[in-house]
Amino acid sequence: MGGGNETGTDFFLLGLFPELQYIGILMVSILLVYVMAFAGNAVLMLLIWVDSHLHTPMYILLSHLALIDLALISTTVPKTVINFFSGKRNISQVACGAQIFFFFALGGGECLLLTLMSYDRYVAICHPLRYPIIMSSRVCLQMALLSWGGGVLNSLINTIHTMRFSFCSSREIHHFFCEMPALLKLSCEDTSLYETVVSVICIVFVLLPLGLISSSYVLIFLTVLRMNSPEGRRKALATCSSHLAVVSLYYGPATVIYMTPRSLHTPEQDEVLSMVNTIFTPMLNPLIYSLRNKEVLAALRKVMSQRIIFR
Repeated sequence: MGGGNETGTDFFLLGLFPELQYIGILMVSILLVYVMAFAGNAVLMLLIWVDSHLHTPMYILLSHLALIDLALISTTVPKTVINFFSGKRNISQVACGAQIFFFFALGGGECLLLTLMSYDRYVAICHPLRYPIIMSSRVCLQMALLSWGGGVLNSLINTIHTMRFSFCSSREIHHFFCEMPALLKLSCEDTSLYETVVSVICIVFVLLPLGLISSSYVLIFLTVLRMNSPEGRRKALATCSSHLAVVSLYYGPATVIYMTPRSLHTPEQDEVLSMVNTIFTPMLNPLIYSLRNKEVLAALRKVMSQRIIFR
């Protein structure tokens, strides 16, 4: 089961596709994705911080999204990579609980933040004259605090309830990190009541936000269709398309994992969806927002030109 300081309370992570023949290539690829995601989100936050033109509610909220993504991928990938290259699979019960806590805190925070970002786009496009009043600096700060606070509250509920269960002699988690549904399968107790509670929480943090995002974009598209200026219509759709792409990448896998019966998806399918959610989405988000955003690209060119001049 691997060496190290193992105890009787340790769990054992089977890792990503343990029977895959070329797993080493996959792990090296994931490590490269992690480096790209870390660098991309860090650069995006830096650009928003140093460029005064990006000190607007849209980009301030985007900087929080980048911070969440950076922390989310750091919650799972380092432990997965270290376990693989060290030949160890154990994770202590405390570390497992910490993974669950940060995963749900950051995941719940991202759900709320993506919802609030859609509201920001709704106000900007549907009520442009009132935008500076509605989306003031104070409101923007409150939105950010709501996202982080809501995520932490969601996480406390899930972590406390998950870790209070007793677990059977088999402590092998069929996953690459301590993911709550995979951990519940090891419990010796009846978890059906808690799974009902989880379903309710998922409605609050997945379905309800998704419904609000959809409503915002229905109103946005109706407003865009009434625009007389083709340029204004194109610009409005361009600013929304990036956000919609990120919403699809994040909510799609999350809905399948947490809102559908376990019998409809295998552990292997859950791992693939979790990889999309926790590894590839944090890497793609800064690329989506940067490559499709002229202001971010302009800020990047400005920083790069200043760096060349001062060499």
